Amino acid sequence: MRFIVAVALLLAAMPSPIDSQVVLDRYAMALAAIRPPKAIIFTYSVSQAGPTDIEQRHRVYRSGDSVRDETIAVNGTVVPHKRVRISQHPNPYAVSVLAPRPDAYQMLFLETRRDGKHLDYIYETDPLVRESGGFVVDRLTLDGKTYLPRFIDFHTTGAFGSGTGRIAFGGVNGHWVPMVASVNAVVNGTIARERIVFSDYSFPAALPRSTFL
Repeated sequence: MRFIVAVALLLAAMPSPIDSQVVLDRYAMALAAIRPPKAIIFTYSVSQAGPTDIEQRHRVYRSGDSVRDETIAVNGTVVPHKRVRISQHPNPYAVSVLAPRPDAYQMLFLETRRDGKHLDYIYETDPLVRESGGFVVDRLTLDGKTYLPRFIDFHTTGAFGSGTGRIAFGGVNGHWVPMVASVNAVVNGTIARERIVFSDYSFPAALPRSTFL
């Protein structure tokens, strides 16, 4: 009897799935509602093995397309004098940049997966227009609370090689940001692996102009 009661309570606690097309409609609305932060500060650690081995930790300050990237540690050792690189470019890991658009991809519902007290929704994705190379999303896992991407699985091809990878996202102080990016690739015939972990996010109202000088 206790076992039956326990199973009944477990089933009662499980959330009910939403129609997969309704989820996609909510996804489209969630993407359209994204507003990038005016300024962002974060840390990322990159580990790379292959043609070039890299183990570094960076601190990044971004305001729009203005970026200050400070190398603060190499191979586990703090750099005595930070290496600073100032550049101008969009955020390549922004969810609004990487998320597959419903008008550009065909999305086939595969399954739900429990994530705490809610369900995530997994879709196979296929671009409506195929190109010879570049970044292509193969699978999309939507967070069942925000309806934004939790995981983006992708493949990429180019003149020097090809690879597959995954980018994980999560919420920090009201913003949906990358948490981990990993890729396994073959570059010029050599196996290469890269993993980037993002952390220590903060979202100041603004950054002084001197940050990017």
